[in-house]
Amino acid sequence: MPQFKESYLERYKILLGDELEIFKEAILKPLPISIRINTIKISKEAFLKRAEERKWKLQQVPFFEDGLIFKERVYALGNTLEHFLGYIYMQEVASMIPPIALNPNENESVLDMAAAPGSKTTQMAAMMNNKGIILANEKQRDRLPALRMNLQRCGVINTAICHKDGINLSKMELQFDKILLDAPCSGTGAIMKSPSTLNTWSERTSINMSTIQKGLIKSAYQILKPKGVLVYSTCSLEPEEDELVIDYAVNKFGFKVEKFDLKDFKLREGINFWNGKELNPEVKNSRRVYPQDNGTEGFFIAKLRKM
Repeated sequence: MPQFKESYLERYKILLGDELEIFKEAILKPLPISIRINTIKISKEAFLKRAEERKWKLQQVPFFEDGLIFKERVYALGNTLEHFLGYIYMQEVASMIPPIALNPNENESVLDMAAAPGSKTTQMAAMMNNKGIILANEKQRDRLPALRMNLQRCGVINTAICHKDGINLSKMELQFDKILLDAPCSGTGAIMKSPSTLNTWSERTSINMSTIQKGLIKSAYQILKPKGVLVYSTCSLEPEEDELVIDYAVNKFGFKVEKFDLKDFKLREGINFWNGKELNPEVKNSRRVYPQDNGTEGFFIAKLRKM
């Protein structure tokens, strides 16, 4: 059983108050299995017919037509024919939110700044009807094979792969209508999948990660077209990696943070005060996803408009 550090509990008591105990319970529960139907390869109707034949019991992700949750545990889903054929992508429910907030369409150029293994890239490709253009960038060489494999498996043809440090992408002199930055982070929202994160957690890690995240925000600003949209997300719940990064983006570059909500899914406002610092009022328009609210991973999402 992973142990909660006292300093970890102290900060989450500040964030959650009386909800701390139910939060602790939620992050130690196994996540339900969820998938996204890859409509590049199969229609929802055709997939549901196959699922019925397999006697899979599914429920709808409330805010996303192509997202489904298994009501019962299904084992070795990655070894099924549906997975190999690219009909489905195994994807956690909260992970589906950033592309929905970005809302790319087939007439746009889109950058996925930290793309591997490709869950959000393939989701955006399907949302764009496999048209327009996506540049899927990945810094880590050892993550590129998974990105290539998933793009190929899902039949994605509107996407090119780029292998660069996202901080240096501005040197390419490209401009994009929309950018998704699902930033590298400490992963404290995904403790259900990786309980060892509790043992390795430290405030210093989040502070170090925020330096990288701010560098990526700066690069994104430079290559985003005027009036373009940047969606910043992390699977971290640490304010240093979330609201404080957005506070930097707003104050440094003049981004506006746009509100968004989801159908039948609880989102909370970003916090506006942390560690003695009052944050820019725009930051409250960002969104937090807590595990105890929807039975999902913890996530942070902010929709930024370049002015």
